[in-house]
Amino acid sequence: MSARTKARRLALDILFAAELREEEPVAVLEQRGRPNTDELSAFDHAVRLIKGVAEHRERIDELLATYATGWTLERMPAVDRNILRMGAYELLWVEDVPDGVAVSEAVALATDLSTDESPRFVNGLLSRLQQLKPSLSLEG
Repeated sequence: MSARTKARRLALDILFAAELREEEPVAVLEQRGRPNTDELSAFDHAVRLIKGVAEHRERIDELLATYATGWTLERMPAVDRNILRMGAYELLWVEDVPDGVAVSEAVALATDLSTDESPRFVNGLLSRLQQLKPSLSLEG
């Protein structure tokens, strides 16, 4: 597993735990303490993802709610919601991650950690954001 794949898993763990605890993701990250040896290579990118999602969450959630046909954010499984937030952040704000990688990594997380329908849903929604990326306003 690549360092960035490990980073995404670690970031997802923190984002998911933060939502369940109704706490800020950065606070949950700080409570977690130093990463273990296996996580060390992935830690910097994980922190980048956690802080980026937290910083842009309002706009990310607005985009997800707008383009998730037939689904509200509240109806989505929590793991899917957080995979989508992280995938949308990487897709729209992280320039050194190719768009296709951001989408495929999010789909892989959904395949490993969520329902049978989730990978197709995550792929469809992030692919739609990828198509619209040139015309989206990322402010907000």
